[in-house]
Amino acid sequence: MTTLDSFDFKGKKALVRVDFNVPLDKDFNVTDDTRIRAAIPTIKKILNDGGSVILMSHLGRPKDLPEEKFSLKHIIPAVEKLAGKKIKFVNDCVGEEVKKQTQSLQSGEILLLENLRFYKHETAGDPNFSKQLADLGDVYVNDAFGTAHRAHASTTIMAKYFSKETRMFGYLMQSEVDNINKVIDNPVKPYVAIMGGAKVSGKIMIIENLLNKVDHLIIGGGMTFTFINALGGKTGASLVEGDKLETALHILNAAKEKGVQIHLPVDCIAADSFSNEAKTITCNINEIPDNWMGLDIGPESVKLFQEVILKSKTILWNGPMGVFEMEKFANGTNQIAQVLAVATKNGSFTLVGGGDSVAAVNQTGMADKVSYVSTGGGALLEYMEGNSLPGIKAVLD
Repeated sequence: MTTLDSFDFKGKKALVRVDFNVPLDKDFNVTDDTRIRAAIPTIKKILNDGGSVILMSHLGRPKDLPEEKFSLKHIIPAVEKLAGKKIKFVNDCVGEEVKKQTQSLQSGEILLLENLRFYKHETAGDPNFSKQLADLGDVYVNDAFGTAHRAHASTTIMAKYFSKETRMFGYLMQSEVDNINKVIDNPVKPYVAIMGGAKVSGKIMIIENLLNKVDHLIIGGGMTFTFINALGGKTGASLVEGDKLETALHILNAAKEKGVQIHLPVDCIAADSFSNEAKTITCNINEIPDNWMGLDIGPESVKLFQEVILKSKTILWNGPMGVFEMEKFANGTNQIAQVLAVATKNGSFTLVGGGDSVAAVNQTGMADKVSYVSTGGGALLEYMEGNSLPGIKAVLD
């Protein structure tokens, strides 16, 4: 397979699919530039070789196509600042004006195309639309791991219009694949997966796949209470998926059969309402009073989880331990982020993925103290479920 480092971009126009789907405030300023920063090394490699870059991305989910608030022109200042280059912009992504702009593009220049999702053909994976995009450049570089699970025109279908020699992953995509494979294919043992988040239903496939790989599985967050309830515990007004009680028991039994130790919280911070101003108590996870709800793991659970994590050599974290957006219920998640940093320092491989977990390590200032923070939300989850991602497959095939 062609790699970014093995290819000479001199005189080539590189079509680079990036994920610049970044949050904007009411004045259209970028509030989190993580995804843009992640794409800069790929852009710089192409420019340093003497090539030119045509950036393709989506922004938001425009329904009434096109919508001003989803125009990629809003992110130009942020991209220019990080790339250290002037960005040319064309307010379309296919058509005569776009052709004209790409044909006149000189080595060392960057052109940003308008939001791909202003055309329904993008999400439909339309071959004709894909071909129009492909015709704009000489080389296809997919650096958008966050959209690799979508068989969209620019993320998957486009690749077939380029030879194996002229299609490749960008640095971010390659890094995502390499690091995620460390926890999927060849994890160093002992291996612990920390699964949090609100619901069991969204994590069933991942948990079932992980049970074939991990030695320990830590469960936290709202999904805890479905397991506790299934085991006969009193969960008060905590979030419980009544239709997933059998599933929870099935997971516990499957873990036992496979020799995987499941670690559930033993205590929690319960509140009398879903609010940062709520009254709180620390109680046994099995004995939450009526009308009270568990919103974070308690101090004993933190200690228990820390012990397991510090004895592990491979650590995967997906999902918070509580409602960490509220300061009162952020301690459990923050403590996990901090112990991951200690484990990394001690030589363990630590991978954090999923929007909330990533937000948590950023919030605690631990993002650069773990081994790898994945930029992919849905893509990471599908990859961990054992699914082949179309955006990856298209480049490799």
